[in-house]
Amino acid sequence: MAKSITKFWVVVTFCILFQQLAHSSSAAKEFTYPNSISPELADRFAALALKCIQQEFPNKISRTTDNAEAIGRPRKIFPTFYGCFDWHSAVHGHWLLVRLLNIGPQDAAWRDDAVKKLDENFAPENLAGEVANFARPARGSWERPYGLAWYLQLTTELRQWQSPQAKIWLERLKPLEADIVQSLKDWLPKLAYPIRLGTHNQSAFAFGLMLDWAREVKDTEMEALIVSRSLAFHEHDVDCPLAYEPSGEDFLSPCLMEADLMRRILSTKEFSTWLADFMPGIPKDGSGDWLAPGIVHDASDGKLVHLDGVNSSRAWNLYNLARSLPQGDSRKGALVAAAEVHAKTGVAAVSDEHYSGSHWLASFATYLMTDRGWSE
Repeated sequence: MAKSITKFWVVVTFCILFQQLAHSSSAAKEFTYPNSISPELADRFAALALKCIQQEFPNKISRTTDNAEAIGRPRKIFPTFYGCFDWHSAVHGHWLLVRLLNIGPQDAAWRDDAVKKLDENFAPENLAGEVANFARPARGSWERPYGLAWYLQLTTELRQWQSPQAKIWLERLKPLEADIVQSLKDWLPKLAYPIRLGTHNQSAFAFGLMLDWAREVKDTEMEALIVSRSLAFHEHDVDCPLAYEPSGEDFLSPCLMEADLMRRILSTKEFSTWLADFMPGIPKDGSGDWLAPGIVHDASDGKLVHLDGVNSSRAWNLYNLARSLPQGDSRKGALVAAAEVHAKTGVAAVSDEHYSGSHWLASFATYLMTDRGWSE
């Protein structure tokens, strides 16, 4: 009898020890995150931006005017950002090139062409025209918040690129930056509710870019405004309906983008608890099939192709959430596994076949593959 009891406890002890070792191994596992872009991808993405930043048509001009005289050709209305189909896509097309010039291959064949075209578009007289357009009384909520947030991302990139040329361009872009920042500071206290969409008007994505800018330039007023609005909107959010996503024209996930904003604001411990309440369904088994990538049935359709973008943006959200959790958190594996599936799908969709996607998808893929949204 004594031998049987001893044998029983040996088995129990072994099982406990095995579980502890397995947990320790899982806790120590190192996940891979994007940290550099291959020369091949950089070449492909740069080519798409270079093709569109000075391509005036087709073009979608979306703005309110006071009179017929204010309606004109895109290049006259937007002397810098007239290409890439619409203003905001032109802005992040320019950002893409600056980003790759900053951290991409230094011997790439496209670099000289990129510098030439950026310098032409960033000419002082062109940016003066952009300032004049933004100063129009009829401007209203034009490009707010998406396009304005991308403009701040562009100037953030120029500040972080240690190049004499970047400093020259930044000085030219600063007047419009100042006008944009003041307009956002006027708007943020008036925003009574978050904008929980999967498209341009979403507040969470824009807040993230704006917060990154504020911290880079040490604008404590802007940072405080964004943090206070974000906490007021989202601190007590629970049970985000991720199963309802994506909607048919989403390129941003309302749930994941909100979480990506909140991880910028909360401490690691606070964020871990908040995320458990906000997205309680994240698996703890390391599986990657719990969140299926968006499907595009017609890549020539400008709205349907948005879903190619949601795969890239979801991927960087998922990677960022995983890295924001404590070491050994059992949700990390599933977040990274789902991110890898989405990243592969999103990057593969970037092509020059249809202008409906080629004018903007490379920007999202570049943001993802260069790990732009993460900072220690």
